[in-house]
This record gives sequence, C-alpha cells and structure tokens, in this order.
Amino acid sequence: MNPFAAVGRAFITFLRTAGKLGIFGFHGVRHIFAPPFYMRLIGQQIMSIGYYSLPVVGLTALFTGMVLALQIYIGGSRFNAESLVANIVVLGITRELGPVIGALMVAGRVSAAMAAEIGTMRVTEQIDALTTLSTNPFKYLVAPRLLAATLMMPLLVLIADIIGVMGGYIVGTGKLGFNEATYLQTTYDFLEASDVVSGLVKAAVFGFIIALMGCYHGFHSQGGAQGVGRATTNAVVSASILILFANYLVTELFFSK
Repeated sequence: MNPFAAVGRAFITFLRTAGKLGIFGFHGVRHIFAPPFYMRLIGQQIMSIGYYSLPVVGLTALFTGMVLALQIYIGGSRFNAESLVANIVVLGITRELGPVIGALMVAGRVSAAMAAEIGTMRVTEQIDALTTLSTNPFKYLVAPRLLAATLMMPLLVLIADIIGVMGGYIVGTGKLGFNEATYLQTTYDFLEASDVVSGLVKAAVFGFIIALMGCYHGFHSQGGAQGVGRATTNAVVSASILILFANYLVTELFFSK
C-alpha cells in the first residue's frame, strides 16, 4: 500500500497548497478595494513592473515576430502559401505569442524579484514588524503588486503586439520581398478586434498570476537565505505553469464553438 499512500499524501498536499493559495489570493484582492490606499507604493510597482519590463518585452516581441514571419514563409512555400505571412503573423502575435511570451519574460523578471524581496522581509522578520506597527502586510505588500501587475501587463502586451507585428513587417518587406503597402493593408484587413481583446484579457490574467505567485511564495518562505532561494525558484516555475494553463482556459473561453 506504500505507493497508494504516497499518491494520497501528494494529493492532500496539493489540495492544502491550493487552498492556502486561494485564501491568500482572496485576501490580496479584498485589500485592493479596501482603504487605506498606498498610492506611492502602487506607483512604484507600476514603474517596476511596467516601465522597467519594456526593454525585455519589446526585444522578445521583435525577434519573435521576425522569426515567425521567416518560419511561416519557409513552411508556406511548400504548398504555395507564402502570401499568408502577414495574416498569420498578426494572428499569432496578438492571440498567443505576444501575451504568452511576454508574460513568461515578465514572470522571470518580476515574480522572482517579488518573491526575493518579500521572502527576505519574511526571514528577517520585517513582515512581523509591520504587523506590530498595525500595518496590514496584505495591504502594504500584496495588494499594490497585484493591482500594478494586473493593470500593466495588458499595456505591455499591447506594445509587444505592435513591436511583434513590426518585426514581421521588417522581415517580410526587407528580406522576403513583400510590398510594404500590401503587407500593411493585409495586416489591417485580417486583424479583428476580438484577436486583440482576447490577448489583452489574457495579459491581465497573466499579470495577476505573476504577482500572486511572487507574493505567495515570498510570503511563505522560511529557512534563511536558502528558503528565499527556493521561494524565488518556486515563484517563477509555478507562475510559468499557471500562465500556460490559464492561456488554454482563456483561449477556450474566447474561441471555442
């Protein structure tokens, strides 16, 4: 019966962790809408999550669009469908690659930083000091990060969509021989509002997941420097997995028949 006991323990551990995460997320969201509001902290997180993530998200989107255009052209040439490059690039960037790859890059940068910062505060008892000073840790640490990440990720993804499509345009017109005006007109004609909206909704969900995982693992870290290291690793891994899982759910919600 030992194998069954191991499976049972793993399942119970999973349920316990999911319950703790759900309660943590509920308290974090509740404190977003409850006063007092630390506008300075929210502004700092908006700068950290949004502005300082622009270079990595922009470069990632640019090269993704360029590679996507090249690969579509090479694959489409096998059955004389090279003209579909502009259509598929704008569809792939706005629906999937812009939100997902952008969120994964932000998760590696932001979620790790949140877990490390809050984890250090936990192991050095600064969070306990906040409670002693009658400052709610959820209000002071968690809520500003959840709000800033949820608001800034759609803006980052919108910029990534523009840069990614521009990357495809650069390769399409500069290397593959497409006419500039025709490429832009095809992109404009094929793009629909639902493609962009679905990507922005995904971005908001991904932003919430990134901040939630960073705050949760940092908040529950223990064991000194090694515990903070584990929390940082777990935050990035769990955020990346949940991003891919949520991507499927939102795609199913928007595009299933």
